[in-house]
Amino acid sequence: MNHARTVDVGGEIPYTIAIGPGLLGDGEALARHVRGRHVLLVSDSVVAPLYAGTVREALHTARPDLAIGTFILPAGEESKTLAHFGHAIEALATLGATRDACVVALGGGVVGDLAGFAAACWMRGVDCVQVPTTLLSMVDSSVGGKTAVDIPQGKNLVGAFHPPRAVFADTDALATLPARELRAGLAEVIKYGAIRDARFFQWLEQERQALLAMDGQALALAIAASCEHKAEIVDRDPLEKGERALLNFGHTFGHAIETEQGYGGLGNDNLNHGEAVAVGMVLAARLSADLGLAPAADADRLETTLRDYGLPTRIPVGLAPERLLARMRLDKKNLAGRLRLVLWRGLGRAEVVPDVDESRVLAVLSG
Repeated sequence: MNHARTVDVGGEIPYTIAIGPGLLGDGEALARHVRGRHVLLVSDSVVAPLYAGTVREALHTARPDLAIGTFILPAGEESKTLAHFGHAIEALATLGATRDACVVALGGGVVGDLAGFAAACWMRGVDCVQVPTTLLSMVDSSVGGKTAVDIPQGKNLVGAFHPPRAVFADTDALATLPARELRAGLAEVIKYGAIRDARFFQWLEQERQALLAMDGQALALAIAASCEHKAEIVDRDPLEKGERALLNFGHTFGHAIETEQGYGGLGNDNLNHGEAVAVGMVLAARLSADLGLAPAADADRLETTLRDYGLPTRIPVGLAPERLLARMRLDKKNLAGRLRLVLWRGLGRAEVVPDVDESRVLAVLSG
């Protein structure tokens, strides 16, 4: 194993997150989590040409007996569909994958979510190893076992909880990450400071230039801190019955924006996930201030920080507030048809607020 930081995730199905350089080529470490002889390597059209060969060669060197199949998605959120999920299942069938097979998810959040969902469903559940290659997937979607695909009515509405056997976050992969995708990942990093760690938020304010310049040490620290925060919450609430909902700060607003825009963000003007979450966090903070839950100054500070990181903080032009509110009504956190939102009491103190008055939400969306 290469020298790497590790974060342990507890619970009924514990696993370890390895963070550091050179992990994509560490065949022994990767193969250690493959119990059988069938591996389906799932990636996308951008990541596969860069890294799929490295991972295949590393696995074959460590385990020459492995039968490795490959399933490549078109890159982009538009591919996270039931149709492509079906194609992944067909790839497992073609491979002859048995119940001790392993799905290796090599890519960003779209790949991780879809591959994890396929692993959860094939033969009622086979192993999945997450190998995230974007900052956003390293600090968020690869950790915690939430897998899903999108449908036209909403994001991540079809899915399952399926914890991975291991996560390998190779920081070398970030060298090929476009600047826009780096910033999108940093939005999720900033979220952890916003919801539960004001000191971490302050560190992010101070280290902005280093992180945007992709300083390796600063990025590794930010990834490890983010994963530690998520691991602590997931350990206590693996199925999102309570505290884990806090991780969705900004997401109800953000998902509504993504869905209303028709998803996207790769090579078009639609917001990608991290950008939509950045806008959503500002909206959640503004709503918290309007409801008298938190100081408006903290909302200002959050908005300034996100803007300093080059992230959007306003709803894109052309999205009707009433349509966004209708999308928010489909959010999975809602109960008995009432809006249930993650808001905050100020920096580092998020909480779930039930029964939020829709008129107040509409006012913020219109503001």
